Amino acid sequence: MTAEASRTGPGRELAAGAEEQPLRIALLTYKGNPFCGGQGVYVRHLSRELARLGHRVEVIGAQPYPVLDVLDGTPATDPPRHTDPPRHTDPPRLTELPSLDLYRQPDPFRTPKRDEYRDWVDALEVATMWTGGFPEPLTFSLRARRHLRARRGDFDVVHDNQTLGYGLLGDVGAPLVTTVHHPITVDRRLELAAAETWQRRYSVRRWYAFTRMQKRVARRLPTVLTVSGTSRQEIIADLGVRADRVHVVHIGADTDLFRPDPAVAKVPGRIVTTSSADVPLKGLVHLVEALAKTRTEHPDAHLVVVGRRPAEGPVAQAIERYGLGGAVEFVKGISDAELVDLVRSAQVACVPSLYEGFSLPAAEAMATGTPLLATTGGAIPEVAGADGETCLAVRPGDAGALAAGLKRLLGDEALRARLGAAGRERVLRHFTWARAAEGTVARYREAIARTAADRETRRTTTPRPGGPQPRPPHRPGRPAAPEEHESRATC
Repeated sequence: MTAEASRTGPGRELAAGAEEQPLRIALLTYKGNPFCGGQGVYVRHLSRELARLGHRVEVIGAQPYPVLDVLDGTPATDPPRHTDPPRHTDPPRLTELPSLDLYRQPDPFRTPKRDEYRDWVDALEVATMWTGGFPEPLTFSLRARRHLRARRGDFDVVHDNQTLGYGLLGDVGAPLVTTVHHPITVDRRLELAAAETWQRRYSVRRWYAFTRMQKRVARRLPTVLTVSGTSRQEIIADLGVRADRVHVVHIGADTDLFRPDPAVAKVPGRIVTTSSADVPLKGLVHLVEALAKTRTEHPDAHLVVVGRRPAEGPVAQAIERYGLGGAVEFVKGISDAELVDLVRSAQVACVPSLYEGFSLPAAEAMATGTPLLATTGGAIPEVAGADGETCLAVRPGDAGALAAGLKRLLGDEALRARLGAAGRERVLRHFTWARAAEGTVARYREAIARTAADRETRRTTTPRPGGPQPRPPHRPGRPAAPEEHESRATC
């Protein structure tokens, strides 16, 4: 094993449960597209690394269904020590829990045919969509609860990937652990701020009505995982979750896939960014404006966006306004290998987001050794590191600052090389999926142990029929019974 490979392995300080029995894990995801949006990427990579650790992982998801990796039979990145039990490498399996897929392309917001309806949950899904709401978190949670209760005893732990639906409250057949990447209330707040008409503000409020449910559910969850310290503070403040229930487990890049390759030539002036949706949160409109400013000094500067080209809206308008039709390219549906080579070919990778709960694109770009220009929105600095050391950092929403950073990087080859190497080293030290899997397993085992302890407490304190009944609580003004005085004296 190379020295670099050894650094990508999980920290042994997180592996307290490594010598315990493998776990049976149900990993829930109401939306699993692995090429667009962080939730699908999270499920894909976490499920693979959990399986490599020897656990049996079943992903239960709705459309778009997750794409799961097939393992090659090799162990996790770090080889097992001679004291570790043998690790099986059964790949994660997918169980489809279909919705009505109301937002699928090329027919989004479709009305299903009569024979597509299966039960009242389907009717609820369509009714919510008809009234402008987003039903999938609620309806998936109801279907998941029904599925999990029918399979009671099949899983040691249930891990929900940010559904936060009412259906997951109460008994789901196993201890529940929930990941919240960041509160969707942040997205709602930014979209409302960008809405220019009362009709648009009404539409945003109706679409994000499900966040009220997510707040109520989050406050009742015993274990919440999140991906950064910034997200942790947002979850506590926005969702009202108790601080002692929220735990940070950093995620990371696939450093075997996202790695430097000198054979891939750099394309002069190429800037790469990822933008899964044309929403204010992603800050793409500011990067387009920055590109226009940059091209006054670097006429070969051009932008490749990994994502869907918007037909209308602020980004489309900015591209037309600045005459950048030939300088901005959108690509989607590309393979992992094509994505990695695209990032490798860029002289600059950019994350212009106003807010991110973690920023996988930043970690992945750094892992390839491509120099990063990023804003300081949300948790991005936790990933990207210090300005001038592992990246260039600018204020969010500032097209002029983005342009200055682009000009500086495009004009300084030595700076690009230094930041690229330092960024790769930072990811290897802190942000790998193997580390994320071990940290997640540690939280699984805590949740399982706490549930067992609670169950034992209830068993020992619940009176048996016909047995001694618990004494009524002491009320102020009533003399305490002798046994109560004795119990206080011995505490």
